[in-house]
Amino acid sequence: MTANWFATIAFFAWPIVATILYRTKSFSEATLWTILGGLLLLPSNVSIKLEMIPAFDKNSLPNLCALAGCIALASRQRAVKSGFGVAEILAIAAIIGPVFTSINNRDTLVYGPTIIPGVGYYDGISALLSQLLFLLPFFIARRFLQKSSDTESIMRVLVIAGLLYSTLMLFEIRMSPVLSNWVYGYFPSGFVSEMRYGGFRPVVFMKNGLTAAFFMMTAFLAAVVFWRLKSGVVRLFPPAGVSAYLAVVIILCKSAGALIYAGCIGFFVRWSSPKTQVRIAVVITTIGIFYPLLRITDNFPTSALLDTAMVFSQERAESLKVRFDQEQQLLAHASQRLLFGWGRYGRNRLYEENYGKDISITDGAWIQIFGQFGVVGFLAQFGLLALPVFRAMSALKYTSSARDRVFLAALALIVALNLIEQIPNSSMSSWNWLLAGALLGRAEYLKAVASSPRKSFGAANIGKHSLGAGE
Repeated sequence: MTANWFATIAFFAWPIVATILYRTKSFSEATLWTILGGLLLLPSNVSIKLEMIPAFDKNSLPNLCALAGCIALASRQRAVKSGFGVAEILAIAAIIGPVFTSINNRDTLVYGPTIIPGVGYYDGISALLSQLLFLLPFFIARRFLQKSSDTESIMRVLVIAGLLYSTLMLFEIRMSPVLSNWVYGYFPSGFVSEMRYGGFRPVVFMKNGLTAAFFMMTAFLAAVVFWRLKSGVVRLFPPAGVSAYLAVVIILCKSAGALIYAGCIGFFVRWSSPKTQVRIAVVITTIGIFYPLLRITDNFPTSALLDTAMVFSQERAESLKVRFDQEQQLLAHASQRLLFGWGRYGRNRLYEENYGKDISITDGAWIQIFGQFGVVGFLAQFGLLALPVFRAMSALKYTSSARDRVFLAALALIVALNLIEQIPNSSMSSWNWLLAGALLGRAEYLKAVASSPRKSFGAANIGKHSLGAGE
């Protein structure tokens, strides 16, 4: 998409913003705001491309800024160092896998007048660098956001960001989604697709209205955590009031998925035990991981879901049927290069044989990853998102305070929802990876302290600062 000159200024100004953040805030808060602020404020679907290096966009540029901050301040941060294990294997597969994908896709594809050239080593290296940049927040958060105070900071930042962003969302709900066009000179989504029930879904500077609503849902869940703990985030407003306000904003966003998540998961965050919450997170994660297998073997209850959707809306049922039909066709195409996929540049998509028209609808991130990078790519990326949830389940027993358990369980649920959201939609971002990395780092920290507190951290330090108080 073509944006105006201010979009370019925003990109080049972000390193300055990050520098100010790292100079004025704690390390964890600066890292959180650098990544999340880029997601919320920088233009979507726009990038700055320089020769021989991956494009700078709202994901990669904040990631590099956070990396620079970590390099500058890493010596001040104490952390548990993890050994070589499942997470490292998955990370290597996610980063190196695209090289093998490119090697296996050097053939030219011809669909009538549409010709898609083959790719090779150059594209493989480019994809490797892109994957590494995209996953940077996972590694940073896993290494440096391990303490209970860091998990609490994540929830607090989410609530504050949700409250601030809600003002822009309410403006667009009333005036239509115009802010991206006003500020950056373009609209990242289809304007008609954001019209719902006689009004509009807000987009602000996000990818689309669904992504904006999903972010607001996670902010609401974070607010419910503080409501449960009777702990205020904003001094002038009670935690219950903040939760109620964000719930109203979610309703006004007119996104059924975000509303269902908020209602169902919000109930468990507020009233169920942390152990129950983590178990629910594990169930959600398991469904997301096994979804492709269920679709390939035709064991997913598509007919039952279509019948249920028909009860609410024939239009939604028809839309869901189109999605399922497309997934089946794309899976058949992906199965031809099952292991490492078809690669990038539209090679994973479907085209008319005679006219070369692209006839694909790839809404879900899972089918995009599955088609581009195959089984290896899917298991690597979704495995990295799922692993922290499973690790959190086993680490929950090592927490030493109720407050710590509540924050850990809520973060596990948010990470699980981030994963399952990639089945119907595509909202993968640096922020998703940061949350997953922080959850994994926290779980590893708890296990390390429980197994060898004196050897790893010193008895005096453990005695002075309890785990629940931020270690």
